[in-house]
Amino acid sequence: MVTIKKITSIKMHKIKEILIGTNNIGKYKEICALLPKEVKKHSLKEFKIISPEETGKSFKENSLIKASYFSKKTNLICLADDSGLEIDLLNGAPGIYSSRWSGEKNNFDLAITKVFKEMKKIKIDWINYNKANFVCCLTLFWPSGENFSGQGIVNGKIISKKKGVNGFGYDPIFIPDGYNKTFGEMEPKLKMSIDHRYRAFNKVKNFF
Repeated sequence: MVTIKKITSIKMHKIKEILIGTNNIGKYKEICALLPKEVKKHSLKEFKIISPEETGKSFKENSLIKASYFSKKTNLICLADDSGLEIDLLNGAPGIYSSRWSGEKNNFDLAITKVFKEMKKIKIDWINYNKANFVCCLTLFWPSGENFSGQGIVNGKIISKKKGVNGFGYDPIFIPDGYNKTFGEMEPKLKMSIDHRYRAFNKVKNFF
């Protein structure tokens, strides 16, 4: 169990070096792009660390588990991500299980196929009831045990076939509110200025 300590004096010191706590290359690139250029960034590959078991019941709990584990393994401040897609008609699934919903971790082709399969089981025209949202929680964890989390949400809808080759994960089937393109069709710069990870980062950016 991770012990939560309140942020105290360390919040006054800007972070100059960070471990990005994800083995997902898409998430790693997006977080790198969000961080200031002058911050020294480390990847898990440098330390050959695999991710811990995600036993939390929320995005925040899982991001805290990962941030704590990676920080203690390396003695570095860690910024870890837990994120996923929540579909209204599936009662919030795949949710915290998004990366492993297909049965194979990070096999999103299979996961998207499963989304379509599960939606077709519902006895309505689900295209007219397709509300969904992406959630991201970013947790900063210091070797001292102090930590801080920020969560971002972007609302939208899912569509019945993949569109676009940009992004990763469920991006090709998600259209955010106010737009007519999937995240997979958007230019990365636009997507990363409106998505759930960007919104979560806005909650922690003052530490950098």
